[in-house]
Order: sequence, then structure tokens, then C-alpha cells
Amino acid sequence: MNVADLTCRELVQLVTDYLEGVLPAAERDRFERHIASCRGCAAYLQQMRALVRTSGRIAIGSVPPGPPPELLRAFAAWKRDDRRRGRAGRWRPIDRRSR
Repeated sequence: MNVADLTCRELVQLVTDYLEGVLPAAERDRFERHIASCRGCAAYLQQMRALVRTSGRIAIGSVPPGPPPELLRAFAAWKRDDRRRGRAGRWRPIDRRSR
């Protein structure tokens, strides 16, 4: 990797400034070179653009103030299952092969 190359982690930190058009030209060029060569970051940028578009259409007051009860129950069950398996508090990647 060249010192001038942007890492994925750096891109995540700069994405808001990029979308707002406030990145200096040199940083914007590094950002765009990275996007052109990294499918994961290109997908992330598209997701962020979709988030901005969607969130701009949400009416004030249309989102409930708290999480839905079914979501809270799902997280509680998930946490309870992890404790039973002795995995509480540990992050682990999803094993997509088992699905």
C-alpha cells in the first residue's frame, strides 16, 4: 500500500465530509481512487447515500420514541441464549456457511 492510499477505516471516517462536498481536493481524489478499487467501500458509500436520501423523507413525529417491544424481546432472547452458551459479551462474526 502506498502512503497516499486511503484505508477502508479512513474512508469510513471521511464519508460524511465526502457526501457533504467539503473534502479538500486531494482528500477527495484519494477517496475516489479508493472507491474505484474497493467493492466493499463502494457498497458502503451507496448504503450511506441511500440512508441520507431515505432519512430526508421521514416526517417529524412519524418515528416512535422507543424501540418496538418485539425488537427488545428479540435482543433479550439473544442475550439470554448467549449467556447459556457461555458467550456473553463476546463479539463474533456471523458464520454464513451454517445458514
